[in-house]
Amino acid sequence: MQKQAARSRIDELVKTLEYHNNLYYNQDSPEISDYEYDMLLRELENLEAEFPEFRSPDSPTNRVGGSAGEKFSPVVHAVPMESLHDSFSEEELRDFDRKVREVAPAARYVVEPKFDGLSVSCEYRNGVFTRGSTRGDGTTGEDVTDNLMTIKSLPKRIANAPAFLEVRGEVYMSFKSFDELVRRQEENEEKPAKNPRNAAAGSLRQKNAKITAERALDIFVFNIQQVDGMTLTSHRQSLDYLSELGFPTSFYTVCDTIDEVIEEIRKIGDNRGEYDYAIDGAVVKVDDFSVREQLGSTAKYPKWAEAYKYPPEEKPTKLLDIEINVGRTGVLTPVGIFEPVLLAGTTVSRATLHNRDFIEEKGICVGDTVIIRKAGEIIPEVLSVSEHAENAVPFEFPKVCPSCGSPVSQDDEAAIRCTNTDCPAQLTRHLIHFVSRDAMDIDGLGPAVLEQLIAENLIKSPADLYRLTADDIIALDRKAEKSANNLIAAIEKSKDNELYRLVFALGIRNIGLKAAKIVCENFLTIDDIMNAKAEDFEKIDGFGSIMAQSLENYFGLESTKELVSQLKELGLKMKPSEQRASGGIFEGKTFVLTGTLPTMKRSEASKLIEQHGGKTSSSVSKKTSYVLAGEEAGSKLTKAQTLGIPVLSEDEFLKMIND
Repeated sequence: MQKQAARSRIDELVKTLEYHNNLYYNQDSPEISDYEYDMLLRELENLEAEFPEFRSPDSPTNRVGGSAGEKFSPVVHAVPMESLHDSFSEEELRDFDRKVREVAPAARYVVEPKFDGLSVSCEYRNGVFTRGSTRGDGTTGEDVTDNLMTIKSLPKRIANAPAFLEVRGEVYMSFKSFDELVRRQEENEEKPAKNPRNAAAGSLRQKNAKITAERALDIFVFNIQQVDGMTLTSHRQSLDYLSELGFPTSFYTVCDTIDEVIEEIRKIGDNRGEYDYAIDGAVVKVDDFSVREQLGSTAKYPKWAEAYKYPPEEKPTKLLDIEINVGRTGVLTPVGIFEPVLLAGTTVSRATLHNRDFIEEKGICVGDTVIIRKAGEIIPEVLSVSEHAENAVPFEFPKVCPSCGSPVSQDDEAAIRCTNTDCPAQLTRHLIHFVSRDAMDIDGLGPAVLEQLIAENLIKSPADLYRLTADDIIALDRKAEKSANNLIAAIEKSKDNELYRLVFALGIRNIGLKAAKIVCENFLTIDDIMNAKAEDFEKIDGFGSIMAQSLENYFGLESTKELVSQLKELGLKMKPSEQRASGGIFEGKTFVLTGTLPTMKRSEASKLIEQHGGKTSSSVSKKTSYVLAGEEAGSKLTKAQTLGIPVLSEDEFLKMIND
């Protein structure tokens, strides 16, 4: 390649990788597969090796992971959390082995599975878990102690512990937990998580630890970063010690030769479909710590370890049929039915085809041979058509709803919807959403019970839930009197919910839980909301025209007015959310909180701000009025000082309130 072309390609790759780095590490929302990313990074590495004069100090090949975000306090790692160099072939593994044996001819290796999750550090003082942080850029991460506290398998206290211990682990979401999360998201017609890794990362970086707790995260601990009072000489010894202390560790194998290493990697790859967690490769580490010191590290990678990445598995199969599912808001979603095929350890026979545009763009016809893979090794997806069936006929979307026979229409979002708001398919999914935890939170009303109630014509709308009696429940199959009474009690309890839960439960298009809360902070009663126009909603900070119009359209329907009227008559309190005080000393002021305050939690400070008319934000901008800063304030404090925004200590903040 000519120099000018190489420089142009290097610049292009750097920009592309920085974009995808941000999506993967900071947004937890990648657009390309790990394999596609790895291939781009490998291309950049090769070009920089050939043309070193074009390699910049901040190249993605020199950096580890993402950056520490502003949602959490920064944590500087005393021991850097390094990344690993990747291999994609046996030849590359043998090359790694040759380099190791040039320094240590008798080196032994430990081979472990490579977990596909989020790397974290956990610190223990005198056996007590005191702080946990993400890897971040390898040097500085985010303090996620409260969220790590919700992981049941992570010890909070350890017996016979050293004075100080720092361990490194990988937070992950099991396939079972991931399937449950996706099921809830699909029922609510939310964008489902792409794979367990993104779901785990997004869950661990929630500001509300209660949400993290609901996601059932888990962890494997695989390294000791620091330990006081004892000497460890090998990786195998450290793994056994971690297990003795009660940390969840994974299996490992000690190998004397590179042939044994390759055989173990093949075995892990062959068995990965049997694990209840995602792995994307295997890790090879030199066992002896003294040999590791001799080998050292590059700017980004240790020279004593290598990660082998498994390639994504793609297979052909025949598309037997296309089914149409009707969602909660009436969206018709095509689902491909395939000849069963074993893919990444599990049998695949179904996959979403997303919408009509997706089918038309790929030219998919029933009977075609298609290439499928698992996105992130989990969710089956159709990549392309490899061979059209003889006399293939393009698939035509139905013009009527397959559930109720009503006409369908296409909206501005390219979604095709059933026009019948009383459609049975919509009713089931709507009620599942209505009773869900974040909505009306009616314990015991699962999908199976709701389907029975609908089949018996006992409920045709959310209002009918509040007309049920214990006798109605007992009449259903396998329902005892005690469980029937418990269910009626749960329904009765839900009448006292705050208003925002009901607004969210109604399933209004484009209005999620956060939007519902904001609406109810700005409008005191359900009548206020129903009487408001789009322009009134647009005055709410953070609301756009689409959300505002969705609210006006929904509450303008006669069917909505009738439903709300019935719910009032049935005793729903529709209690207003706690209102932000008006006329307080902080009215019109926006605060950003950062660092650890001396005597109060951030949640307590936020409540005080709202009680005095102000509001809080997670990021510093020119619109920020004050930054309330404690210890280890980090980047938010720096940005505030750069912008000239007043910075308050806790004492100054409390003095403003008292004065």
